[in-house]
Amino acid sequence: MNLTVILDLITAREATAGHTADRLREQITALTTELTRVEGELAALTTTRTTLRALTAAEFTADDPTIASAPYQQILDVLTTAPAGMRAKAICIALDVEPSPNHVESTRAKLKRMVHRNVLTEDEPGVFTLTSKRT
Repeated sequence: MNLTVILDLITAREATAGHTADRLREQITALTTELTRVEGELAALTTTRTTLRALTAAEFTADDPTIASAPYQQILDVLTTAPAGMRAKAICIALDVEPSPNHVESTRAKLKRMVHRNVLTEDEPGVFTLTSKRT
């Protein structure tokens, strides 16, 4: 093999590698754009979740919330499926609310209000059940 043939092979390989590098750069640009879009969506969803949790936390701790409000109705719906009763943490999980101590205590406070209003009973400490309908 002479030097000219070797240099031509190197030139051809450089061209192929250059085209491959260009194609990969285009893919990286497209993927970076898509990643930026998805990360923005994730940030928006995180903000939405945080805002909704803050709003529902205020509802959980309101001084005189009504039984007709959505969070109370959701609790009642969950308890209708559990005739033996449920604890506050289990209710949080059933409602897809993070069972952090703050949320569990807020739910427990709501449950206690419902006991006070004779909507629920707490025959066993920490276990809440629907009151029997009196006829």
